[in-house]
Amino acid sequence: MLLVIDIGNTVIILGLYEKENLKSHWKLSSKMPRTSDECWILLKMWCETQGFFLTEIEGVVISSVVPSLTTVFKELSRNHLDIEPLVVDSNTDTGLKILYDTPRTVGADRICNAVAGYILHGGPLIIVDFGTATTFDVVSENGDYEGGIIALGLMGASHELHRLAAKLPRVDLVFPPSTVGRTTEESMQSGIMYGTVALVDGMVDRIVQEMSWNAVRVIATGGMAPMVFEQSERIELVEPFLTLEGMKIVYQRYCQK
Repeated sequence: MLLVIDIGNTVIILGLYEKENLKSHWKLSSKMPRTSDECWILLKMWCETQGFFLTEIEGVVISSVVPSLTTVFKELSRNHLDIEPLVVDSNTDTGLKILYDTPRTVGADRICNAVAGYILHGGPLIIVDFGTATTFDVVSENGDYEGGIIALGLMGASHELHRLAAKLPRVDLVFPPSTVGRTTEESMQSGIMYGTVALVDGMVDRIVQEMSWNAVRVIATGGMAPMVFEQSERIELVEPFLTLEGMKIVYQRYCQK
């Protein structure tokens, strides 16, 4: 089995693959400091409750945007599984040509998303990831990573409005009944939620125009993707485990060398 560990700024997603199939996945908070031993205990408990044996794990892949947690999970893999993990970054041979001026600054999750998106759906392709930030990754017809866009995420927008304006409350991230809010809460929800839909659809239009594409596939991933998908005119489908799929694909390529 293959253990994939996607370390984001808000959550850590762990998944177990058996060949091509994602058998189970699990989330941890990225905000709580933990040692490698503590993470090992949690991993062991999770596997036992799901009926998996840790001795079945033959490979480990880490995609991380939090360097301190990268170290924690590298230690877990080495000390408790006796496996040298594959840590995905811009230097990893993913088959993806990164056209960023500074390739090393591209997040590992964005690299994995682009790899999986292109393998599964071809190009040209735009991947929208609704995480701590809302990111757009642009992949050409030839599979080149052209670059992208980083914007404030849904949760961040909600928190910042509440933090910066004393009278604005915290609100649930749901679509209000109408675009024009009848309460302060509904007005904030409209600005955050419908504003994100407008951001997505508008940015896709601008990307297509700038790249001179006649057609493009637009897929979404991340926790809020299903909700935005329902309102967006541009998002075609949701791939909930796109990052994990990319990690699996990169590992398979690594093993074939």
